[in-house]
Amino acid sequence: MANSIPMVDLHGQYLKIKADIDTALQQVIDSCAFIGGPAVNTFTCHLSDYLGGSRVTTCANGTDALQLALMALDLHPGDEVIVPAFTYVASAEVIALLGLTPVLVDVDPNTFNVSISAVAAAITPRTRAVIPVHLFGQSCDMEPLLKIATEHHLYVVEDNAQAIGAEYIFSDGYRAKTGTMGTIGCTSFFPSKNLGCYGDGGALCSSDEALSERIRMMANHGQRVKYHHDVIGCNSRLDAMQAAILDVKLRHLDEYNAARQSAAQYYTAALREVDGIRVPTVSSNTTHVFHQYTLRVLGGKRDALKAFLAERDIPSMIYYPLPLHHQEAFHNICRHGGDLSFSEQLAGEVLSLPMHTELTTDQQDRIIDAVRDFFKQ
Repeated sequence: MANSIPMVDLHGQYLKIKADIDTALQQVIDSCAFIGGPAVNTFTCHLSDYLGGSRVTTCANGTDALQLALMALDLHPGDEVIVPAFTYVASAEVIALLGLTPVLVDVDPNTFNVSISAVAAAITPRTRAVIPVHLFGQSCDMEPLLKIATEHHLYVVEDNAQAIGAEYIFSDGYRAKTGTMGTIGCTSFFPSKNLGCYGDGGALCSSDEALSERIRMMANHGQRVKYHHDVIGCNSRLDAMQAAILDVKLRHLDEYNAARQSAAQYYTAALREVDGIRVPTVSSNTTHVFHQYTLRVLGGKRDALKAFLAERDIPSMIYYPLPLHHQEAFHNICRHGGDLSFSEQLAGEVLSLPMHTELTTDQQDRIIDAVRDFFKQ
């Protein structure tokens, strides 16, 4: 439909950079270096520069990045890894895949990010790591989390799939990009992400050279030298075409994030006074790059609002309708690290509105008017 509003407008974004994307892809085709090669090496170096010099290893997707991080830390079956209950399944799925124990903790109902006090309360002698998820585009409260991790000798694996380009501001004023503060940072290049390719892709970063070398080895069948396998690894690599696309789009990432921030400000200014919803809270110690613009719809009206928007040809999405402790796959393998009531509450309230780099104010006005009309009924 001509007047429909996309949840994500990848085609519109592509058209603005079409010449550079097409040239980059043609260069890969001409080189026939489809696995590894110059395109992957160039993007890896540029992403490292963007992240302040952290050592980067690319891989096949964001889930692989999380799994490789835990594999590289040499954890053992039964070791506990703390993860928020309100997140995408991949954050906890990789813990279970490796025979580790996911310990689910609650989140802050305002920021949607993991509760630092819940993490502290969930630590036991078996806890080895924590996975803070920078959900929807803003950083977790990393300073106290890193302090707790240091005190208890825990690894910190940042799930940065939704917040690449965001910055956390420490109490002394130091600013660090999400994904660069913990032991390892992991990200996804799924097409709809703030930095997305045209297929699957992921990456890990770390300031530890030895750990980074181990990650690279794990991602390459456990080998440093071809046909000499030191450990059991896997095969996870970013193909050259996706790397070429990402290298073009990386040049625009700050511009893309600024466009999302501008659109979020427009939403918030128009919706903050609407009775019955809560607009996103942006913490004072982090920037927010708005992978999603997520409302809390109060009074049990979330599903009705979603249906009302659909009637007006306006898409919306629920991220996420079930917290992890209500997922069948986790019933018998996880431990609850305390009360999870906020995660349950959010699962019944959250609704994400269209958010992308090509969103126009005319489109937003249609969305805003529809939300307002619903609550005038």
